[in-house]
Amino acid sequence: MPDPLRYRDGLAPLRIRLPHGESAATVLEFLAREYPDDRWAESMAGGEVVDEKGRRWNDGSTYAPGRFVYFYRTPAPETPVPFELEVLYDDGGIVVVDKPHFLATIPRGMHVTETATVRLRRLLDCPELTPAHRLDRATAGVLIFTRTKELRRPYQELFSTRSVLKEYEAVAGFDPAMDFPRVVRSRIEKDHGVMVAREEPGEPNSETRIELIDTVGDLARYRLFPLTGRTHQLRIHLSSLGIPILGDPYYPVYTRTAADDFSNPLQLLARAVEFDDPITGARRRYESRRTLRM
Repeated sequence: MPDPLRYRDGLAPLRIRLPHGESAATVLEFLAREYPDDRWAESMAGGEVVDEKGRRWNDGSTYAPGRFVYFYRTPAPETPVPFELEVLYDDGGIVVVDKPHFLATIPRGMHVTETATVRLRRLLDCPELTPAHRLDRATAGVLIFTRTKELRRPYQELFSTRSVLKEYEAVAGFDPAMDFPRVVRSRIEKDHGVMVAREEPGEPNSETRIELIDTVGDLARYRLFPLTGRTHQLRIHLSSLGIPILGDPYYPVYTRTAADDFSNPLQLLARAVEFDDPITGARRRYESRRTLRM
């Protein structure tokens, strides 16, 4: 269903469906009770509260169970992420960026405006901009967006069908007794609402090839090629080998950090992606310009 309200300041309007079994006589009465901090009468007068066909709800609109309400809400203040989002490539169809650490990919939960998607929509004045895949907030590196709705599916399917060569880089512990390259396979599970994932016995559902690049003392730099894309897969696989990634607050032990603490970024980087373009067939490769610290 298309949004009958335009994107505003990089954000899509919110949508709710009016539930059945309500005692409210009007849409305004329901909204004012559910969201008491919003100025609904003022928003309705400004044409910023509409139904699924873009028709205005006003302060006298009768409550209609099952109908939709589209509206804007001002996001809660967020701590700014003090790192820039760099555009690596833009051909009018796709946009490739170099995402910094601590910047989430999409608006979700407590991270709404401080996300790569919203920042880029504002920067390029392109409300339809959508990521073709995602990177964890803690992970920096190459991230691909599409500019139009027509391009979303072909580029997103590249990632869902594992047609993209994904190359990561990490700084982690070094064990001289461990041989590389090696392939790690395990079963990773994550419960909804739980911050960390875990390995369990059973049929493997994750696979990572790990190569050693160089070493400095008790640390090493690794090249990682994930065949699958389970939650926190690379972090879990290195931690399971006894060489957790530098700066990882989740593995092997979860440690809570303050929202405004940007002093110790996870030393994990999406170094490059490579694929056959689904539109032109040309081979494409994009590489991050960022570096990790040893």
